[in-house]
Amino acid sequence: MRLKDIGEFGLIREIARRRKTSPAVIKGIGDDCAVLRYTKDKYLLITADMIIEDVHFRLNRATPQQIGHKAMAVDISDIAACGGVGKWAVVSAGLPKDTDLDFIDRIYSSIERIASKFNIDIIGGDTNLSEKIVISITVIGQVRKENLILRNGAKVRDIIFLTGRLTQKPDDLNFIPRIKEASFLVNNFKINSMIDISDGLLLDLGHIISESKVGACLYESLIPYEGTSIKKAITTGEQFELLFTTDGKYAKSILSRAKRKNINLTAIGEITGRKGKIVFVNRKGGRKQLCAEGYRHF
Repeated sequence: MRLKDIGEFGLIREIARRRKTSPAVIKGIGDDCAVLRYTKDKYLLITADMIIEDVHFRLNRATPQQIGHKAMAVDISDIAACGGVGKWAVVSAGLPKDTDLDFIDRIYSSIERIASKFNIDIIGGDTNLSEKIVISITVIGQVRKENLILRNGAKVRDIIFLTGRLTQKPDDLNFIPRIKEASFLVNNFKINSMIDISDGLLLDLGHIISESKVGACLYESLIPYEGTSIKKAITTGEQFELLFTTDGKYAKSILSRAKRKNINLTAIGEITGRKGKIVFVNRKGGRKQLCAEGYRHF
């Protein structure tokens, strides 16, 4: 059996199956962040991401500032998805030996700029020789225990919400992590599950219903998107909006208070009891079961 036979998430499941953790680990492999015991009222959040030349960016299309911005922003987005805030980061880079020093400086300056914007201290890292540019960042954050949100808490009859709008061509090099939106949600409401849309709405919703052992129903008429193809909008990755669920009794209050705060939220569906099934209702009322498809590395 080869990697392409089991895919990215099959590999993650295989790695997780073989690992045992200590009681200090609240949540290990399989969510946006690992969660560790920390203080009486807070958990530590740890997330790691890498971006790779010709996979996540192309040098003929991305500036060094955009490369640095994205490298840090994807980690901050994971922290947001768990309801926390980032505090510290370590930055590692694999670089070709003929890379211009000014180019490298602009990447690091951009990393530092967005880290500063979100009050994150860069405290270390590593550098190595590589054939292509690889930036790997680990961010350590904090979350109040009562605010921790994972993927496995969705409940039947929860309403599914989305921040922002979907698009067929997301601006993944300049996006702003939804820390503001996440903080608003966890500090004012009981959010049951949340994930950031890095692999596509359908695939990431699939993670929520799989971990929560529930199903979902989406309504095309409710989903805000740009472009002509709803299918592309809900399967395109690197959107980095937040997808979350909460009890329906909070829906009106969430929407009205978000509007007053100038936060863009939309209710797009509901959680059902049909485990593992995603039903899509088109504008004419037709219903179709969809696969949890989206971006996969392998």
